[in-house]
Amino acid sequence: MPEPVVLGFDTSAAHCAAALLCEGRIMASRREEMARGQAERLFPMLEEMLAEAGLGWRDLDVIGVGTGPGNFTGIRVAVAAARGLALSLSIPAIGISAPEAAAYGLPRPCRVILPARRDQVIWQDFGDGEETGPPQLAASDSLPPGPAQAAPAVPLAEAIAHLALARRSQPPPRPPPSEIAPPRAAPAPATAPAHPAGPPGP
Repeated sequence: MPEPVVLGFDTSAAHCAAALLCEGRIMASRREEMARGQAERLFPMLEEMLAEAGLGWRDLDVIGVGTGPGNFTGIRVAVAAARGLALSLSIPAIGISAPEAAAYGLPRPCRVILPARRDQVIWQDFGDGEETGPPQLAASDSLPPGPAQAAPAVPLAEAIAHLALARRSQPPPRPPPSEIAPPRAAPAPATAPAHPAGPPGP
């Protein structure tokens, strides 16, 4: 039985990226840098790749989509496209976070660091099994001790396609956008209970 055909794509940052995985190898791959316009470019790009591989929409078996963290609008462009394709084609759509994709194919343990706005970065540690905690947002010069940083070994969209293929047997119902774990807040100080107001004076 042939392996499923997987289409992976991501618009969570200033790019539009996609890859088509078929028979265990990447048949087509694209990445275009763009600060805006992903919504208009995504489907033409996907159609170009399918045509290049001699395939059509109905040949797809699995959708893999990047869920961020990243650009708010870009994440929702890709997630909405994946949900729509999954519904119309009756195939699963599997969400893959950006740190998961960046860690694909890397020796463990490792730490992946992705650029965010200003001087901040998104980082996540991965152990011998799965990730050891959720993605975190921090200043680039204030990361806690941990595994050595590793650069991605596989292009983003290709990693998304490979991971979606590996997880196709138990896909989530709908890929949700990834969220940054909020910093741990100190507990609020205890306050004295409010006393009810007394009766009005004479």
